[in-house]
Amino acid sequence: MKLWEKDFSINSEIERFTVGRDREMDLYLAPYDVLGSMAHITMLESIGLLESDELRQLLAALRDIHALCMKGEFVIEEGVEDVHSQVELMLTRKLGDMGKKIHSGRSRNDQVLVDLKLFTRQQLKDIAEAVKVLFDELIAKSEQYKDVLMPGYTHLQVAMPSSFGLWFGAYAESLADDMLFLQAAYRMTNRNPLGSAAGYGSSFPLDRTMTTRLLGFDSMDYNVVYAQMGRGKMERNVAFAMATIAGTVAKLAFDACLFNSQNFSFVRLPKECTTGSSIMPHKKNPDVFELIRAKCNKLQALPQQVTLIMNNLPSGYFRDLQIIKEVFLPAFGELLDCLQMAAYIINKIEVNEHILDNPLYDPIFSVEEVNRLAAAGMPFRDAYKKVGLDIEAGRFVPDKQIHHTHEGSIGNLCNDRISDLMQQTYDGFHFERMTEAEKALLS
Repeated sequence: MKLWEKDFSINSEIERFTVGRDREMDLYLAPYDVLGSMAHITMLESIGLLESDELRQLLAALRDIHALCMKGEFVIEEGVEDVHSQVELMLTRKLGDMGKKIHSGRSRNDQVLVDLKLFTRQQLKDIAEAVKVLFDELIAKSEQYKDVLMPGYTHLQVAMPSSFGLWFGAYAESLADDMLFLQAAYRMTNRNPLGSAAGYGSSFPLDRTMTTRLLGFDSMDYNVVYAQMGRGKMERNVAFAMATIAGTVAKLAFDACLFNSQNFSFVRLPKECTTGSSIMPHKKNPDVFELIRAKCNKLQALPQQVTLIMNNLPSGYFRDLQIIKEVFLPAFGELLDCLQMAAYIINKIEVNEHILDNPLYDPIFSVEEVNRLAAAGMPFRDAYKKVGLDIEAGRFVPDKQIHHTHEGSIGNLCNDRISDLMQQTYDGFHFERMTEAEKALLS
């Protein structure tokens, strides 16, 4: 079934090539296609293009289809072009010609736009919740180990005293910044394109404000040409937000792999999160963090993939945009999986509380001694030279009692302020609007 088919059939090889993986990708969008149709026909009834009894029957049938989607039982049949065609086919089988009326005043162009936006904002909600869980685990570990010192590094050389409070807390604050980016992507996503039709509007008196309210969007994409231009742009913006989170998680995973190695022995991963070797009986490999690192590095390429698909297209719709779905839609599941795995391991990770007993790390206290001498009146450059010469001569004896008090330092982590930043951003999404609107449509 093809919504556009007239009195000729397309070549089978052309059809195979042009349909591509659309049916597979459209299964991600199926429940959202139903929600968009429910809002659209409710609006059609309000402007006189459907009778109230027709609306009642159509809504009931669409709720049944949505239930199939949520149970994983919705399928796009062989020979049916896409999710939009399948939903319309199911309605016409059940309700006859009444099912064909749902397409009045819209195009598959604005249908897929609204499907993508409804899908994406739900995925962003899931990602935001998972980021918040990982953030909370990092803050908890930062507080738990705030007094446990560890060496800090520059150029992979031991540098100055750090702490596990700082290390865990640094990644927490990075996620707080990433959440800002995610919120911006959500706000740009949460605008209604429905009613833009093929990108030039409709002669029907569509009530776009009504569908915006019914679907819980913050506002609409007002200009109908821009609504179509937004396809690809939305995916690119969201991809950048996802890549930002992936960058934080990839760096955390690299640190965890490094610090878990015997040469460092700063942390110990839970046994159930490691794998063994087929030949070396002592091995406990950090495969989960290695895979998280690889998957998150792959996700950081997503914005470039989307950009290169759509960056030389003029205004209007082009079939090139179909290919974006193949890289974009599955990416949310990959990032969500990485966030959940990272949160699980961080919760169970064990910290070595005696790292600095090893004299290998004594030089990290050299700056503390320089500052102590400078505070006692010795010019800083003289203090620097004296401590350097003492280290070279083997005379340096570190004082491991350190006192850092400024904001964000070892002795003043500011975790409460970082937590406030995260909570303010998270609350600013207002996910409840989306949830309540979708619940009302389905009730």
